[in-house]
Amino acid sequence: MRRHKRSKVERAFQKGYQIGISGRSRDLCPHGQDEIKQSWLNGWREGWSDQWDGYTGVSGVHKIYSKRY
Repeated sequence: MRRHKRSKVERAFQKGYQIGISGRSRDLCPHGQDEIKQSWLNGWREGWSDQWDGYTGVSGVHKIYSKRY
């Protein structure tokens, strides 16, 4: 069965989260469209917050599973 593509907004959030959790700058946002850029920044903020709270590596695995289910 083929996987359906996720929406651009959801994908932008995930990419922003990955940048934020790695502790990198929000200036790396590659998007220019307002809605997608805002989603990327929301993901970055959540990732940055999780990185600041220590949810990196093994300690953040439980958060990944709680979002899925």
